Amino acid sequence: MRRSKGLFLLPLAALAAASSPLHAEPAVPAPIPALDAQPTRSLETAIFAGGCYWGVEGVFSHVKGVKLVVAGFAGGPRDRKVDYDMVSGGDTGFAESVRITYDPKVVSYGTLLRIFFSVITDPTTLNYQRPDSGTQYRSALFPLNPEQDRAARAYLAQLQKAGLWRDPIVTKVEAFTGFQDAGADHQDFMARYPYHPYIQRWDMPKLKAFRAMYPTLYRAVPAA
Repeated sequence: MRRSKGLFLLPLAALAAASSPLHAEPAVPAPIPALDAQPTRSLETAIFAGGCYWGVEGVFSHVKGVKLVVAGFAGGPRDRKVDYDMVSGGDTGFAESVRITYDPKVVSYGTLLRIFFSVITDPTTLNYQRPDSGTQYRSALFPLNPEQDRAARAYLAQLQKAGLWRDPIVTKVEAFTGFQDAGADHQDFMARYPYHPYIQRWDMPKLKAFRAMYPTLYRAVPAA
């Protein structure tokens, strides 16, 4: 589903009726990671892809310890420059992603993984997240160092054994080939347009679930 400014003109009821049902999320929070990434610097960076970056950015921006979340693109060829229209075609290899800058003394990489799989992404749907389909909406982890790589792979294996989902987990750990920022009109989208029909239907429930599930990690004012 391509999200354009035209969605501002759609009544919420009409958008909801045209959308597929919400995916089945875990009834309980995802497990605490058995293996976490050890910090390598005072501020760390993590990159996740989990469907529409509006909601992924929107939830992570409310996590205590997160300093900045940028919407953009990852997973494609290192030397190719792309923009939203190009990635929306589904044939660039890039996925809508977010780059998170966080303080590891406040929130760890493993905790970000736990939040990601608890309320943000469905790890069992291949190239599909809620109403959006295509490789650009795949669920993927892009570790930036060996510590993150070990933690990400260990957590995916841990989730497989946990049995929170009926279907197998298809989220992949992918090689990091660079990150490109999306345009300014896609940054801080949930904070700027909280009543946008797409945000109301698909992303506000994620934020509410995060606040209810992890109240000690939630902050009301999002990262700028």
